[in-house]
Amino acid sequence: MVTPAPASASILNSDASDVVDPITDWDGFSFNTRQVHVGEYADENRGARIPPLTLSAGYVFDSFDDGAARFNGASREPIYSRQGNPTNAVAEQRLASLEGGTACVAVSSGQAAISAALFALAESGEHIVSTASIYGGTRILLGRSFRRMGIEVDYVWDTDSDEAWDAVIRPETKAIFTETIPNPRNDVVDIARIAAVARRHGIPLVVDNTVATPYLIRPFEHGADIVVHSTTKFLSGHGAGVSGAIVDGGTFDWAASSRRYPLLTESLRTGLPSLLDRFGPAAYAQYVREAVVNDVGPSLSPFNGFLLHQGIETLSLRMERHVDNSIAIAHWLEEQPEVEVVDYAGLPSSPLHEIAQRYYNGRTGSVFAVTVKGGTQGARAFTNGLRVFSRMTGIGDTRSMVLHPLSTTHASFAPDLNARLGITAGMLRLSVGIEALDDLLLDLRGGLDRVAGIL
Repeated sequence: MVTPAPASASILNSDASDVVDPITDWDGFSFNTRQVHVGEYADENRGARIPPLTLSAGYVFDSFDDGAARFNGASREPIYSRQGNPTNAVAEQRLASLEGGTACVAVSSGQAAISAALFALAESGEHIVSTASIYGGTRILLGRSFRRMGIEVDYVWDTDSDEAWDAVIRPETKAIFTETIPNPRNDVVDIARIAAVARRHGIPLVVDNTVATPYLIRPFEHGADIVVHSTTKFLSGHGAGVSGAIVDGGTFDWAASSRRYPLLTESLRTGLPSLLDRFGPAAYAQYVREAVVNDVGPSLSPFNGFLLHQGIETLSLRMERHVDNSIAIAHWLEEQPEVEVVDYAGLPSSPLHEIAQRYYNGRTGSVFAVTVKGGTQGARAFTNGLRVFSRMTGIGDTRSMVLHPLSTTHASFAPDLNARLGITAGMLRLSVGIEALDDLLLDLRGGLDRVAGIL
């Protein structure tokens, strides 16, 4: 038996003076590095490499004065998990970094994110303008719940026309809303063009970046003021938890706007400056947290916040596979005799190809539509013939999914509205996952064989 040599005295007696401090400020590092590290502070977690799941509704104040400081915003320490939670804060800091924003507020779902973002801007008697092609659930939210609360919404169909925008924007219009890659038709919009309209009217531009994610496009770089996400989708990536987020770009000049945003620019408490004076470029995010999320209560479960920041760690890797698969599938589908049209802006045949190239280098995500021949019967045959693609609602999962919008997400819309939106009987929405491409093509071929059988 060999006895190991004793450690040298210099090693045993050394101190930690030669150990460099870990990095905590990740500004300047690449996207791939920031998606793994931002928001993690090992020294605050007793050395735990992975930020712990903090299951606590409330947090102890250090003193009487500490409690007051937390409530007046002088301290950023947590108060109650309805406003924020240390686990969720990791995801918030990480997403703010990846989007290039000043602050982020995590909430319970994507619908909660859209609601909170817009409720912070408009109230009863005021108005929002949106591009026409947006997710069906968002249209329902704006047309039902917002209308019940006295907030009216108008839609712009020709987003390249100043006249179309000017015709619907009113003195009481408080926000413009759009999506980078609209769901389900992949009909991408010119974000900088819409941002210019918003600036001309002194209105913040709110952009839903769910389908694109900050890996494919960062709307703040093209003039957006606020970004929202259904982080349930690509950011979490595995379909295991529901969550949402609002990111403040910190660029909108609330004080100089011709529209009034008094809850941001005026004091909410006697003796305290306004949120804008106290929080500067993060004032909007703080207002969303204090006066919308806190009041209405769409707080994020810390368990789902944990799933979110874990998912973000692999975002770039997953998005590469999602998009590679989607481009190959879109080209393949376009050549199949059972297919009428493929709505993927990255295809050279798409009328939106120039925008797709300019903003996305032709890589317009992995949610798009394919219209098969045979109308509803063709769509039914195709859907029922798939074995790898899951028949379900949802997008942005590692698993591939298929949905028939006309009978599901858009079933409550009037026929003329669906026709104008391009939601037809034979159209299917595909959300392409990260499975092997050959397996996905084989599965799609099986679905199309079923379509061929009824034609």
